[in-house]
Amino acid sequence: MIQRFRKLFLPLVLTTGILAGCASNADSNKAEEASSLKVMHYDERSFYQQYGMLFTALHPNVDIEVISTQSVRPEEGQDYEKMMLDYIEEQKPDVVMLDVNQYEKMAADGKLVELDPYIEKDKFDVEGILPGVIEYLKEKGNGSLYGLTPEFYSQAIYYNKDLFDRYNIEYPKDKMTWEELLHLASLFPSDGSGKDRIYGLKAGYQTSLYELGSTIGMASDLNFVDTNSLQVTINTDSWKSIFETALMAIKSGTLYSEDPNDMNGSFNTYEDYLMRDPFISGRVAMMLEGTYMLNELKQASDNLKDKAVANWDLVTVPVNPQSPDTSTYVNFHNIFAIHASAENRDAAWDFIKYIHSDEYAHVASKANSGNFPIRTKYIKDDEGRNLAAFYALKPAQPQMYRDYQKLPEMFMSQFYQLSNDEMKAAEDGSKTVSEALETLQTKLDKLMLEAKQKEEAGAVDADKEAGGEAGAGDGAGAGDGAEAGSTDAAAQEGTPAEAAE
Repeated sequence: MIQRFRKLFLPLVLTTGILAGCASNADSNKAEEASSLKVMHYDERSFYQQYGMLFTALHPNVDIEVISTQSVRPEEGQDYEKMMLDYIEEQKPDVVMLDVNQYEKMAADGKLVELDPYIEKDKFDVEGILPGVIEYLKEKGNGSLYGLTPEFYSQAIYYNKDLFDRYNIEYPKDKMTWEELLHLASLFPSDGSGKDRIYGLKAGYQTSLYELGSTIGMASDLNFVDTNSLQVTINTDSWKSIFETALMAIKSGTLYSEDPNDMNGSFNTYEDYLMRDPFISGRVAMMLEGTYMLNELKQASDNLKDKAVANWDLVTVPVNPQSPDTSTYVNFHNIFAIHASAENRDAAWDFIKYIHSDEYAHVASKANSGNFPIRTKYIKDDEGRNLAAFYALKPAQPQMYRDYQKLPEMFMSQFYQLSNDEMKAAEDGSKTVSEALETLQTKLDKLMLEAKQKEEAGAVDADKEAGGEAGAGDGAGAGDGAEAGSTDAAAQEGTPAEAAE
């Protein structure tokens, strides 16, 4: 309900904030020629809520057509990424909205317009944009910038200073490793039960061995499967070490795991809803959470007063010691770029320029959408907390999710359950971590083989079907073209029945 309210309220807040800007730009709008612009987005409603109302208020002579991606719904065996790229080529929007993989592919294929000349021509300020993002997008564009993203989502470690002071434990620091974070969590007492005890760390909603191990593995840039060779790579020394570290942390009893009953429970009051969070209620010393939690903590402070945690701060997420300046927890899903076949490149650039402008970031920062604007000067905290923890590290794409679309759907659909079951056996002690990984490797190898065979068989059937349809089409065309001479041919050769006689 709260999220729905935010989404409905967002455009009103933003539009009100730009009315003065609209007035000041009145003369330029009069001079602006009428033009049309095709913009790709999830759907028309969400586009106008987030961007369209703002842009059209400043550019009333630009007629926007939203190219919705809702119709791109893959069935079993279909490649979503390929379907989306095919859809883009079919619809040819002027402005495309892409994920990282699509952006990298289209840039490599020459399907996007380089933005650097537009940036230089308009003296567009990129200095205030999160440096790591520009660098990352250029890296994905083979050295050139083809797109921009107006916002990002990130995670950090929230920590309760009062609990650290109570137990005389040193505060966490930026750029800790997962091993250091888990050790710090283990210093808190594990006695007591239920809501009467303190926990060192909340690392997710349910801290199962598979989920915690996967989280640590993602930060370490490991992968379960080589997406190029489709070879399963889970039974390795690196994964063994990570799952043993995760198991030790779980067995220590200092990790908080959400009670499934509380996750789906009802609450009598909004205060009850807020207090169900163990960090807000002061029962967890550290918590790995996203940017949206800032608003939750503000709501708790406003509504719970002294009941809510007040003395808290932030440090960066745990890092891979091999690349301590990067984070796999920084995400941006919507990269806007100009299609190479865009009919109105100038209008497309005007749109991209505006939604990444200082003006837009300033107003959008007040909306509490759960994401941060890409211009970091508008990321502020009145209490002086370390919000830089969310963006101090450069973004890096997790190896675990890179090219995952190449994996057979049948494999992906069963991977989680098989992995979770084996790790559960290690967690309850019926298997060692080594035994669980060995069994899992065997099961996943078998599953991958079956999945590849199924996809290959499906591809052969699809080719046969396509060939049959093409043959039938050719036959129909030949029949239509030969209709005039059919009577003469029948008279000369007779019908098949007559020939048989």
